[in-house]
Amino acid sequence: MTVSDASTFPRHQSLPSREHYPLVIIGSGAGGVSAARSYLDAAGPGPVLMVTEDIDPPYERPPLSKEVLSGEKEPTGDPVNGEGLPDGVELLLASSISAVDIEKQTVAAKSWSVEFDRLIVATGARSKSLHAAQEGAEIHLLRSLDDARTLVASARTAYTALVIGSGFIGCEAAASLAQRGLNVALVTPENGPQEQRLGAAASSRIKDWLEAVGVEVRTGRSVKSVAAPRVVQLDDGTSLNPDLILAAVGVTPGGTLLDNSPAEVRGGRIMTGQHLKAHATVWVAGDSALAQHGVAGRPIMVEHWGDALAMGEIAGHNAAVEQNAQKSWDSIPGFWSIIGDHTLKYSAWGDGFSTAEFRERPDGFVVWYGDERGELVGVLTYNSDDDYERGQHLLEQRAPLSHALK
Repeated sequence: MTVSDASTFPRHQSLPSREHYPLVIIGSGAGGVSAARSYLDAAGPGPVLMVTEDIDPPYERPPLSKEVLSGEKEPTGDPVNGEGLPDGVELLLASSISAVDIEKQTVAAKSWSVEFDRLIVATGARSKSLHAAQEGAEIHLLRSLDDARTLVASARTAYTALVIGSGFIGCEAAASLAQRGLNVALVTPENGPQEQRLGAAASSRIKDWLEAVGVEVRTGRSVKSVAAPRVVQLDDGTSLNPDLILAAVGVTPGGTLLDNSPAEVRGGRIMTGQHLKAHATVWVAGDSALAQHGVAGRPIMVEHWGDALAMGEIAGHNAAVEQNAQKSWDSIPGFWSIIGDHTLKYSAWGDGFSTAEFRERPDGFVVWYGDERGELVGVLTYNSDDDYERGQHLLEQRAPLSHALK
């Protein structure tokens, strides 16, 4: 089969149709889909093989903790950016990669092996399991569309719910379950929701929003154990027995696929330069990357849908073109989070801050974040789009925090 008739490939397969591919993409999330589109748009030779452990064709993940969980949308999965995969992409669902040899340029699963000219790793991250859970405990995670289907099915018959963790997914999910009509409690070891990431003032506002939709927020509390089926013991001696438990306690990046390879892997993330290249024939995008940023001037990691889309676009383009036409990763990282009826917009380098300056705005607020050198390293806004756009511009300039406070 030649490249010219690649559009006739079946979309969802159980085995590869050939032994060699110009491009193999591991992962079907935002990074992988964006990479496939960009690669083919840049006239990269096909066909492209996309391999994923997911059981569903590529879908938008952000609605899962919001509209899907609140009941506004059914858990059917919207295509990424409203579009299916382009012609020329073979998709292998429910396929777990067992080995990658980037020197021999091979990728293998249990029942097949293929050769590649180029490889893009966009494996994303996995939800962390709750270490305190005992055998048989019924605990939901929320990372995939299948997770969402199972969680929604449980929510339809539940009266009470416990969300463990106060990151963005935990806060979004707690608000969504409350909007669905459940009595929801959120437990976090932090002094306030997302206080470590966003600071005390923003955390206080988020707590108010959660409580306004009926979420009981229990701060400074850890889960000691969860016994079957759903008996939860907190470190203050409290015992809870909710109908539904959702653990949102962070993620584990998927870059370990290249452990013991010539590529450098740190903490499950694959090191790349600003062109997102990790090896002579390997590029990386999304959560599995620890990539040099063209503006920040240092390796940074991101765990956001929009950033994975942007990185995938660059990785796919660069895999298709010559060295003199390479693109650099230099867009400012960030994302939006919807907690109940409140939309937060956040842009930051993501490696911490030492100063958080909170400013009220009419019907909203802005928080400016600075590091120990006095440089602006992030901005968080609610109902203040002018500040958000200004903050991104100042981040691009590596401006001092003092410039943001003028």
